[in-house]
Formats: sequence, C-alpha cells, structure tokens
Amino acid sequence: MINRITRIGLVVLTTCIGLNSAAAQSIGSAYTSTAPKDCRQIGKASELDGSTTRSCPGKAGLVVLIAEDDLREIVSVGRNRRAAAEEPAAKVWFAPFNSSETTIEWRAMGAKPFAIIQRWHIADNSDPDKQGRPNTKAMLVVTRLPPGPVCHVAYVDAIANPTANELARKAADDFARGFTCGKDEVKIIGTRGRAVELATMR
Repeated sequence: MINRITRIGLVVLTTCIGLNSAAAQSIGSAYTSTAPKDCRQIGKASELDGSTTRSCPGKAGLVVLIAEDDLREIVSVGRNRRAAAEEPAAKVWFAPFNSSETTIEWRAMGAKPFAIIQRWHIADNSDPDKQGRPNTKAMLVVTRLPPGPVCHVAYVDAIANPTANELARKAADDFARGFTCGKDEVKIIGTRGRAVELATMR
C-alpha cells in the first residue's frame, strides 16, 4: 500500500514539474524603445539629407538597428550592430516614404525572443492632407529573429483589421520560427488594406 501511494505521489510530482516547466516556457510579449533618446547614434547625420543610423538595446542581448535615408527606414536585429546591418531585413526598403514607430514588441518563448512586431507608417501620395503632404497608412510588420537570418515574415494592415495586434502576434507565434528567409514569401495576414498595398508596391 505504501509503495502504491509512493508511486502515485511520484506521478503527481512529475506532472506538476512538467506543468511548471511548460508554464515557464509559455509565449509572451516584452517591449523596448527605439526612440533616439534611448539609442546610440552611429556617426553624424548626413549633411545632404539628414539621414541617420542608430543602435538600440533589445532583448536577450540583441541590438536593433534603425537606418533612415531619403525619408525611408530599415529596421534590423542582430547580436551587434554590424551583424544586424548584414541581415536580409537591413536590405528591405518600402518604395513610398515611410517610418517606424519607436515601440517594439518582442515575442518570446520563455526568455528567448523569436520575433518582433513593429508598427510602420507608409506614405500615400494619392491621399494628400490640406498642406498637400501625403497622409500615412499604418501597418504592422512581423520580423523573425536569430538563430537564422532576420527578415520580414508577415504584414498586417492596421486600418483594415480591427484586431491587427492580435493577428500580428498569432502570425509571429505561428510562422516566424519556421520561416525561411529568401525562400518563403512574406505573408499578408487578415484583410489586405491600403498600407499593405503601398508596402508591396514595386
């Protein structure tokens, strides 16, 4: 009887340990800033057009690289600034003028981030404001992280999809870790709106 009770106790204990381990490895979000005040500027701003490059601290020792040139930005991630500059994400430019917001959401399994989500604003020249400047359209970009290359995985139109944040998180969780940069096509998640149309113009 004692041996039977002991065995039952061991099964319960093992199950509890397994549940605790699974909980510790659950997927969650954390946030960092890419605002200039929270980053380090690399070199001086261009005298020609004011273009800049800055390096920002991320999660798990990763660095976020933000480079702006001709009113267009790239965002990449790497173990250091030079590594980030060599990633596929550092070579992707949207054709219209654009900018990224300064909050990055990191999706992580336990303490290991596997994707970032960031809101971008894409200029729409066909929709000028009262001063004749283009209004912008918002889009969420999901980017996969190391190990392996860093590249865009999915786009979610933030205006056409009322639950854009949830869609972007699900895309990150479902696709980022298995996405093959350079082979797989960037996924359009949810309703395809004007921001996605502008971002995918060629």
